[in-house]
Amino acid sequence: METFILATVSLIIATSLIINKNKDEKKITFAFLCANIFVERAASFMVLVSNAGYWKTLEEPALILLPAMSLNFSRTLIKKGNIINRNALIMAFALPLSGYLLQLLGILRGHAYVLVMSAYGAGVALFIYSSLLLYIRKKAAGVEKRRLIYLAIACAIAAGLCLLNLAAAQTLELPPFANILLAALLYFILLIIAYPHLTRLHELMAKALVITISTLLATGCFYLVISLFTKTSTIPLTHILVASFVIVISVTPLKVIMKKIFSFFYPGSQDVFTSLYAFDERLEREKSMMLEEMAPVLAHEIKNPLGSIKGAAQYLATEIDSEENRRILNVIIEETDRLNGVMSQFLTYAKPYKYEKKEQRIEPVLDKIISLVEARKIADSVTIKKEMQEDLPAIKMDSEKIMQVILNLVFNAIEAMPEGGTLTLGAKRFERENSEGIEILVRDTGKGIAKEELKHIFKPFYTSKERGVGLGLAICNRIVRNHGGVIKVKSILGKGSSFRIQLEN
Repeated sequence: METFILATVSLIIATSLIINKNKDEKKITFAFLCANIFVERAASFMVLVSNAGYWKTLEEPALILLPAMSLNFSRTLIKKGNIINRNALIMAFALPLSGYLLQLLGILRGHAYVLVMSAYGAGVALFIYSSLLLYIRKKAAGVEKRRLIYLAIACAIAAGLCLLNLAAAQTLELPPFANILLAALLYFILLIIAYPHLTRLHELMAKALVITISTLLATGCFYLVISLFTKTSTIPLTHILVASFVIVISVTPLKVIMKKIFSFFYPGSQDVFTSLYAFDERLEREKSMMLEEMAPVLAHEIKNPLGSIKGAAQYLATEIDSEENRRILNVIIEETDRLNGVMSQFLTYAKPYKYEKKEQRIEPVLDKIISLVEARKIADSVTIKKEMQEDLPAIKMDSEKIMQVILNLVFNAIEAMPEGGTLTLGAKRFERENSEGIEILVRDTGKGIAKEELKHIFKPFYTSKERGVGLGLAICNRIVRNHGGVIKVKSILGKGSSFRIQLEN
């Protein structure tokens, strides 16, 4: 069973990485390593099940390739200052191949062959681990170093538990679970290389926890269905757990594969894979298009009479001697100006934008915003803090529009801290199933937003300010959505607010 689990997990990881659009060298080499493990473990499993000789013939070459595949992945994982060179890769392939040929010639037989190959495999693993530790030691402190430390700890724990299990299996007759530990380690490595935005250990563990909870829920559903239709269940719990786990981790890659197949044969069948949430988003876009068509007409019909009212009030103000009447006319003029401002903001919100999107980095945009805020001296009592992840990808965006969004959030944050505080601006990488992007952070330590207000702050004309129009955040949301992104907010009264803008490629 444990052999089957490792074979299945390695196959699904390899498939997920191969079908992913954002493939780099690390992901490709890890995909080949997982594919190699799948072939070796699947052949080993079939040897146990069918006892057919040809499966053994398939298992041996896969086992020979394993050290070279492992070294190749390690070389791409720790590129800079790497001691794993091309010669080491050639040796990693040539030595086990020589051992295999010696076995075929009858020179190296039985336990001696197993002992030599096991010792060689352990030596390669120790060499790879030493290279990783050396790289971590030389690397400057930062997010990437912390993530590699997590990986080194996970490898050490997995190796220790495997050795402990091997010793316990010999003395206490405990069932072996080394393959399950290796499957867990492969998944952890996948999290490290495929989700660089997960920078903390608890974030990595939360990702694994989602899989665990989903597996347990699927297992519960299996048992519920079985109990409804049969009086007794003869299926062992471990079998149902494994089946549930396989289904949970294979749903996403299978969906992507099916989408590609359907798109090839039925180009117009995209809606088959569209969720209810996506349909809701489409309806929102259609409503936005209708608003874009109505807004200019509506603004024209309102702004023209406002201009006439203001002109008449200004004329009357010059003809009237009464101070009280002149004050009333000035109120009319001020209110028509305010309504004109509201209509201008409404047009800005509703009109279709002409975006000039191109591949750009976010760092210069944030640097320009910080310089602008500091130059205007509008936040003398506010400390500006910058949190930037290294090696952020370039994003296709209109930098002027995105700057408008961030500036709006920054000014709101400064207004929320009249007595001073800390304004944090930052950006980090995030990855989803088939895309990558950046997450921009604007966080303050101000008065915060009430929980009942959070659900309304992006709605047009909703405001908690006395003289506010309520279109600033609505415009921000509109710009971000037209970039294919999303803007999220978290806030605690008395502690501050945090706005996160996610933009995908």
